[in-house]
Amino acid sequence: MRSHFCGELNESLIGQRVTLCGWAHSRRDHGGVIFIDLRDRAGVVQTVFDPDQKQAFAAAESVRSEFVLRVQGKIRARPAGTENPHLRTGKVEVVADGIEVLNRAEALPFQLDEVDLSEPVRLKYRYLDLRRDFMQKNLRLRHKVTQSLRRYLEDRDFTEIETPMLTKSTPEGARDYLVPSRTHPGHFFALPQSPQLFKQLLMVAGFERYFQITRCFRDEDLRADRQPEFTQVDIETSFLDENGVMDIMEEMLRVLFKNVLSVELPQPFPRMSYDESVRRYGSDRPDLRVPLELVDVGDLMKQVEFKVFAGPANNPNGRVAALRVPKGGELPRSQIDGYTAFVGQYGAKGLAYIKVNDAAKGRDGLQSPILKFLPDDVIAGIVQRTGAQTGDLIFFGADTAKVVNDSLGALRLKLGEDLGLRQAGWKILWVVDFPMFDYDAEAKRWVALHHPFTSPKAEDVERVDLDPANVKARAYDVVLNGSEIGGGSIRIHRMDVQEKVFAALGIGHEEARAKFGFLLDALKYGAPPHGGIAFGLDRICALMSGVDSIRDVIAFPKTQKATCLMTEAPSEVDETQLRELHIKLRKPPEKIAGEAT
Repeated sequence: MRSHFCGELNESLIGQRVTLCGWAHSRRDHGGVIFIDLRDRAGVVQTVFDPDQKQAFAAAESVRSEFVLRVQGKIRARPAGTENPHLRTGKVEVVADGIEVLNRAEALPFQLDEVDLSEPVRLKYRYLDLRRDFMQKNLRLRHKVTQSLRRYLEDRDFTEIETPMLTKSTPEGARDYLVPSRTHPGHFFALPQSPQLFKQLLMVAGFERYFQITRCFRDEDLRADRQPEFTQVDIETSFLDENGVMDIMEEMLRVLFKNVLSVELPQPFPRMSYDESVRRYGSDRPDLRVPLELVDVGDLMKQVEFKVFAGPANNPNGRVAALRVPKGGELPRSQIDGYTAFVGQYGAKGLAYIKVNDAAKGRDGLQSPILKFLPDDVIAGIVQRTGAQTGDLIFFGADTAKVVNDSLGALRLKLGEDLGLRQAGWKILWVVDFPMFDYDAEAKRWVALHHPFTSPKAEDVERVDLDPANVKARAYDVVLNGSEIGGGSIRIHRMDVQEKVFAALGIGHEEARAKFGFLLDALKYGAPPHGGIAFGLDRICALMSGVDSIRDVIAFPKTQKATCLMTEAPSEVDETQLRELHIKLRKPPEKIAGEAT
């Protein structure tokens, strides 16, 4: 139906006849001459309809935006002064002598060039939203990303293998999406949260290098960087240690950014321990573009009379930290109060501060309501340790270590954004040496910080069940501009170690056999040392596209309430379908008017 794509026309084709197909991007009538910008997957070109071509001109008069057209004509150079430098085709146009309306279009619910479209409208008419140049570019970038990743892995002898979408529920992480079985009444499949166990079994099977670009499913509360179904680049290798896995993955990311964005990532990536990352940045996924750092001052506060500081300073689970803000002394009180409210969202009960009006004058050059509670030597120690200069502001956090890390870590990022401190470019690093376990105070038990198949460090294996608080894992995350884009570990390949870890997690022998018996059995039959990683493809594409939400790099995403506005899913199903699945719905009780909820 076509001879060329619209966006590919240029000066080298002047004088040639072409047949084009696409959508009427816009139509303009200039004193008897009609211009239609025709758009297809490759771009936009201007077509010109002259009254001399009566039949074509008459047809062009009836065209409206988004009509689907087939246009024939000859390419010519645009008249001098009418070139469009913003278009690839801006130096040429097509003088049309034939046009066919392949399909008409009703008035759109929004214009494709609208900037402030609400997300509900965009998702309800997603097929129209996807026509916009913004979304076309994002999804084409996504294609280039997957193409680069797949090519890299295939060139290094990784085998692409599909793992099941219908599997067994093992509720150790987020909630599973359950699928009832028609042929086995009362039994359910689960959609996979990841292919973790299957890829480990593929290592037992001797494939040694596996990858898969696969959909995963988690029934959890959503945020801008989460969806109920998401895409993972899943990778597993045998006979490599942490350094071996990280070296291959580093190279893959460097090749990816070079191919897609022409960006050079560092070689090698910086590495930072979990403990150092949390201490300096309050987070295990630090955004290194923001130069602000947390500084421990708890040792200075142990003997002060100010209990707000002394209490956490003397608590083994507490922390007192300072955050120096260069030139922060210029902040008005109203903005400081705003930051106090902000950290309250993370459990902080307040936000103490000191303004450094003149560093040379010691106490007399400082301004703060808390100065009267602090001795001279403590004040001098704070100024010296934070490196505060005249005009700076020092914020303090004092509470449990978690509250201080969460609140000051978030404040650090907000200050970086508000004060223009965040640097441009790409900052990537590995975070390593994670704790093996985290204590769930509500459940009163230890839980796996990553997952229960992560191997402890060799020197910690014997004390997994004796001192879980101090066991380190052979785990590693890659963090880009403050977002975790991939996480992995060396796995447990010995059955006795796996059983020991299950026991530390409160998973007894019978429960372990019921949930993971197939894995334990596989580990008995010559499982090789193995490890791997999984990358969040949606998150990588969002970062590379420069968008805030992964919904802008997914063709048909769900809302934050896990619904599809376009298809109206999830939806009720026919009673017959429920009977076939041996399911009877139990409706929630109806609320009585005026009854308290």
